[in-house]
Amino acid sequence: MLRVKGFDWVWLVILSSLLTFHARGETHAKPADTVLVNAHVYTVDEKQPWAQALAIRDGRLVAVGSNAEIKHYQGPSTKVMNGRGHLVLPAFTDCHVHFMDGSTDLQEVDLEGIKSISELQAKVKEYAVAHPNEPWILGRGWAYQLFPPNGLPDKKYLDEAVPDRPAYMESFDGHSWWANSKALAAAHITRDSYDPKGGSFVRDPAGEPTGAIKEDAADAVVRRAIPVPDRQTRLQLLRGGIKLANQVGVARVHVLGGVNAGRDDLQNVDLLEELRRNGELTVRFYLAYRLDPPEMTDRQLKEVVRAKQRYNDDWIAAGGAKIFLDGVIETNTAAMLAPYSNDASISGELLWEPDAYKRYVAELDKEGIQVFTHAIGDRAIRLALDAYENAAQTNRTSDARHRIEHIEDPSAEDIPRFGKLGVIASMQPLHAYPDEDTLGIWSGNVGPERATRAWPWQSIQKGGGILAFGSDWPIVTLSPWPGLQNAVTRQTSDGKPAGGWIPSGRVSLPDAIKGYTLNAAYAGHREKDEGSLQAGKLADFIVLSQDLFKIEPSLIGKTEVLLTVVGGRVAYQSEKF
Repeated sequence: MLRVKGFDWVWLVILSSLLTFHARGETHAKPADTVLVNAHVYTVDEKQPWAQALAIRDGRLVAVGSNAEIKHYQGPSTKVMNGRGHLVLPAFTDCHVHFMDGSTDLQEVDLEGIKSISELQAKVKEYAVAHPNEPWILGRGWAYQLFPPNGLPDKKYLDEAVPDRPAYMESFDGHSWWANSKALAAAHITRDSYDPKGGSFVRDPAGEPTGAIKEDAADAVVRRAIPVPDRQTRLQLLRGGIKLANQVGVARVHVLGGVNAGRDDLQNVDLLEELRRNGELTVRFYLAYRLDPPEMTDRQLKEVVRAKQRYNDDWIAAGGAKIFLDGVIETNTAAMLAPYSNDASISGELLWEPDAYKRYVAELDKEGIQVFTHAIGDRAIRLALDAYENAAQTNRTSDARHRIEHIEDPSAEDIPRFGKLGVIASMQPLHAYPDEDTLGIWSGNVGPERATRAWPWQSIQKGGGILAFGSDWPIVTLSPWPGLQNAVTRQTSDGKPAGGWIPSGRVSLPDAIKGYTLNAAYAGHREKDEGSLQAGKLADFIVLSQDLFKIEPSLIGKTEVLLTVVGGRVAYQSEKF
């Protein structure tokens, strides 16, 4: 018998086989609780990108491999699930949501996609008539292009639709609001009201409030006047949001604070704990504490640290801080390095004094708090990168994975800094959907030169930056499939513009999937447990209606989720599966 350095050759072959099998799962196959077989599994694991089957025990994957290999894990009590040849992916993580806001909005007036003021009025009026006992009529989703020339609505249109009680509507991007006369009166907003820092009440030439409200001035209406739902109502709203997340294949959300009274997710964490105790929590939550300008107090810093210490398991975790640096390009409130093309007199404003922001970022970094900075304009993006670089140098920290949220229009000089500094690019692909707002108002405001760097996913990735994708729900749909399609095509659902809008920004399908899975897990310091289908990781996966690798990219948005499994437990199952 052939010997190699004292070992029988046959034993080397056997040992190699055992090591190969161990790489896919356990060496000794104890029966699994559940196995999934006959599937087309894309694992997002570079070492083993494809498989046929999965084995699950105690909420985790114990093996990933072929049908024959996983058969070793089937025992008398093992539940066998037939994948029927469908594509299986790791369950998606949404890296940017406002969960209580979105859950609440499911029960309010939906103004998304409306094309005229008359249509909008009819929809609001219909809702008001159908809900006579609602003290306020609330809704969201109106688009700036409905209200030329400046993109901002007037109270008179809302007064006509709802004359008998307060009505308050949020814009599609969550940075402008629209109040009728009774809402303004309920919040005591008059011609004499002052504009708070970081926001404004839009006024007509006579000085009267028009009903349009920008940025942080919205809190003057929301926090003073709108009734906060009671506990049972908020619990029911959360149940609706969780159900929707599971239906669209989302198993984890990164929650970046609420924007309305009673809707701050960290303040409602006790509701999540109650749902978990009742076995109703089937979405994993990573919660960030929202810090508003002009300062971070010692009390707030202690609260952020305390939240991280208290909530740190697989289901409910804290440890992040969300900071708004600027507004949005559509209303000229995003902070730009040069004046806006549509109005050379303004370039947007920073919501924080730069030195103070840098100081607070360094303090958070020192405490091990991950910082999430909303930065849309190139000036705000540069300041965020500078602050993160300063924190790392000051504290001698590494692998903090601080994040910039949105990154709609960075300067060419700053794009490579994401990879160099290890800053996560947390972006929302559907925000770059090339509709009338994007191609008209957004592009017109920044001008043609800056528009070439709109949402530069590919450039950031080529520079070594990590792309982590999300929705910004309820700003856009919680479903990741339209966003995934736009990341790959940068076209509308009917294929416009031909060739894609700034096609150099597109990413490949595998990279787009990674943005919602393994990169998303990395962005939340969870890549050891989530983001890919590998033995030892949490058993969070989805079964899809169509094979994304075999269809035209223009059809990705029509994907349906047939099955969502979270922690080895079925969280959603379609009637079609």
